[in-house]
Amino acid sequence: MNSYTILSQTRRSRVSDGETLPLLTGCEGAAQLLVLVWPQLGDFDSLEYAWWVQRGAADLQRRGIAVRAVGIGDRTSGQKFCDYTGFPPEQLFIDKTAALHRELGLYAGLTLKPPGLRPGQAAWLNLMLMCAGIKSPGTLKEVLRGYTGDRTAPQLIGSDEVVKAGPLPPLTGKAFDIVGGDGFQRPIELATLRLRNMTEVLSHWGAYVPNAAYLTQRGGTFLFDASGQILYEYRDRGILGFAETMANPLAFVEEYIPERIPAK
Repeated sequence: MNSYTILSQTRRSRVSDGETLPLLTGCEGAAQLLVLVWPQLGDFDSLEYAWWVQRGAADLQRRGIAVRAVGIGDRTSGQKFCDYTGFPPEQLFIDKTAALHRELGLYAGLTLKPPGLRPGQAAWLNLMLMCAGIKSPGTLKEVLRGYTGDRTAPQLIGSDEVVKAGPLPPLTGKAFDIVGGDGFQRPIELATLRLRNMTEVLSHWGAYVPNAAYLTQRGGTFLFDASGQILYEYRDRGILGFAETMANPLAFVEEYIPERIPAK
């Protein structure tokens, strides 16, 4: 089966009300459909991707794109995730065992099974190895980009915005202006947002990750037209590799879906 058929036949629990419904419920009549299959909801990639989607939500709406996401966890994970990211709970569904990810053939990540380790422990070991770049192409390069900045990427923190990231004192966007200017991703800017996400997850680990066995599972992005034909697809192959263009993860939307011109 192709990806649209799989997704259209999938039923999962919706975070907003706990009801088990078709994943594409409410998307009828949409001009286009964007389906985001995320790793664990406590995965830093999921949190960062949701941040980009919320940042671009108005643009997605202008282009007539309906959004649905499914992540690994339980309803508590989903509620915590939506409270933190602002992602709409009516658009987020839960897959407790990554069954959809396997059906779509998404990358399971490093899956070493050292003797004597339980599945969750083995997943932790595999995750640490992937964070070091093993079977996770591009991870170390992307970590470095978060610290060094990227003039091809947009500015991430407004000059008057205040960011609280873990042990660091509250920072305003002007602090990053001093480091590197404005109008693009400044040094340390993305790393600060990632530290904020890490602090959030580690502070509520049990809520975000009820089952550590799926820590290494990666996700995918699927964009369809109104008839279910695939317009764009991206399958994540490593940690911090959730998008083809990490400098602007939603860049593919601008390429495939022109902004609709309002009728006069």
